[in-house]
Amino acid sequence: MPTPPPTGPLVTRDTLAAGLRALGAETCEILLLHSSLRSLGWVNGGPVAVVRALLDVLGPDGTLVVPTQTGDQSDPAGWGNPPVPGEWWERIRATMPPYDPLITPSLGVGVIPETVRTWPGALRSAHPQTSFAALGPRAREITADHARDCRLGERSPLARLEERGARVLLLGAGYDACTAFHLAEYRVPAPRVRVGRPAPGGGWETVVEVSISSERFDELGRDFERDRPVARGRVGAAEARLFPVADAVAYAERWLPAHRPRAADFPHPAV
Repeated sequence: MPTPPPTGPLVTRDTLAAGLRALGAETCEILLLHSSLRSLGWVNGGPVAVVRALLDVLGPDGTLVVPTQTGDQSDPAGWGNPPVPGEWWERIRATMPPYDPLITPSLGVGVIPETVRTWPGALRSAHPQTSFAALGPRAREITADHARDCRLGERSPLARLEERGARVLLLGAGYDACTAFHLAEYRVPAPRVRVGRPAPGGGWETVVEVSISSERFDELGRDFERDRPVARGRVGAAEARLFPVADAVAYAERWLPAHRPRAADFPHPAV
């Protein structure tokens, strides 16, 4: 059977830029983007048109930041989607290519972040599992010195985004994708876990890290939106939200201990 024609709406670089401006996105600002291309409708030019529209709105003095996570840079013993046979684990650990910010593709964050990652002039942070990529004049200061034992805490790009007054743009993505909430996990009681991954010079390394989880982030976001100012609108067919990183982190610091308390112990040798 022939493929049915798209139902739309037809979305272009210009209509995307107009929708972003109507939402409140501004020239010269720093935006942390979480996105879903599919939610926007039929985009003429695909992810490239989306990135160009964002850069049109931000202008030459604005900076666009996206998560470029690589969760597959991890211990195969913890893989569940899909799992791999236990007899493969040691061989996988011994042969897994280490993270390279220039060539390691992002995983599970969508095609728009991967388009930003490979855009001319993009810079990417050094963390092998929770990196961020950025385009714009403040990209270097945001992505530099991402500590290998600090996935999403004080020595990660999230803290620099908070300090610099960046805003989060959820473009067809829900609050469960909001990485800013993770920064709050480093400031409230939380368990520590052991995290395994390939070492930069070869071999395998294990570091102790704060345990991070997006469990109940959708509820956290609902309450945040109820209690704090959040710009809401439509960009293409997608629901979009815009709010300061600092507001989201501060709210999560209060919400998480009350609604999702976690013991600050060392519960198990997680990977």
